[in-house]
Amino acid sequence: MLDVTKKQDAAPFDTARLDQLMEEAGIDVLLATSKHNVQYLLGGHRSFFFDNMDAIGISRYLPVFVYVKGTPEKAGYFGHGMETYQTQIKPFWMSEVSTKSGGSVDVMQRAVDYLRKLSAKPPRIGVELAFVPADAAAALRKAFPDSEIKDALFVLERLRMRKTPEELEKLKIASDLVIDSMLAVIGSHGAGATKAELAEALRREETSRGLTFDYCLIAAGTSLNRAPSDQRWEKGDPLSVDSGGNYHGYIGDLARMGIVGEPDAELEDLLAEVEATQQAAFKPIRPGVNGIEIYAAAEPVLKKSKLHNHYEFLAHGMGLVSHEAPRLTASGPVPYDAYDAQKPLEAGMVVSVETTLLHPRRGFIKLEDTVAVTPTGHEIYGNRARGWNRAGA
Repeated sequence: MLDVTKKQDAAPFDTARLDQLMEEAGIDVLLATSKHNVQYLLGGHRSFFFDNMDAIGISRYLPVFVYVKGTPEKAGYFGHGMETYQTQIKPFWMSEVSTKSGGSVDVMQRAVDYLRKLSAKPPRIGVELAFVPADAAAALRKAFPDSEIKDALFVLERLRMRKTPEELEKLKIASDLVIDSMLAVIGSHGAGATKAELAEALRREETSRGLTFDYCLIAAGTSLNRAPSDQRWEKGDPLSVDSGGNYHGYIGDLARMGIVGEPDAELEDLLAEVEATQQAAFKPIRPGVNGIEIYAAAEPVLKKSKLHNHYEFLAHGMGLVSHEAPRLTASGPVPYDAYDAQKPLEAGMVVSVETTLLHPRRGFIKLEDTVAVTPTGHEIYGNRARGWNRAGA
């Protein structure tokens, strides 16, 4: 017997908020085509077949969610034939669903045909420009040559910015499981283990705990290189492990330190400096405080250090995407404007806070934490193992 879940009666997101954002951006029709935004708009759906790949045959997987401003009851979804199995078990909330496509062009054509029924000539169409392949974009342009095509990234980013309690719980679980995995790897390895072996062990630990492994940035000894390699972790060497593992799409992104043997006094002092910066940066995080205050709180601590020229501090949004809103700096490693720096933090926002010391003699020393803004302050997810974690035998 087929296990069928009752269809949702309403959209799983704030449609009034989406309508407002579309109005402000001058968008009449929205076509979402990224996995993460489709997941959000469909209430958690991710294709099990295409979760870790896109290419198939002579084309690729491309999900298309169609939304006309002000009419959520007419929203539609167009996907791949392999998604039919999932729609049979858990029907989507929208009334128009087609999972009959096999590539990027035919799925866009089905979405276009449906959009024509809703609006023969939509004046302004919002799409995710970074997530529309050229052939699908050409099909859309051919269908609506007189329409203005606009980027919808900002609209969808703003829609996802304030997390629901369910989303926050996923981020908390992801963070805790990443820490558990790091401790398991550090505690079961010792002198002589290579960075490649440690990164692979972390992948296995995260996967065994129900996470999807995204990456492991790993540095050992005096080297500042963070790629997995044949470099060995030796006695007395600091080990920096920075990993992202996602739980149902939501990313836990944290960094912790390990060591073979006991840290010397200098290493203890250096990690204490990094921790002091983290703690200072946490303090202002609460609703109503401008995002830039996180940086303002960390800066005096960093300036007092004799090694201030070797420090890097960063705060950025987290969720379904690493470095999503709130955008707090224009000078970080990911290029975007500091749109939210002078705007108040809101409950439900999630910020990654990271302090990195690129020491010229002692190597890479870093802590990174995921911090949720709560109605009364903040909560640090995975708030453990902040000191020197000892290697196993």
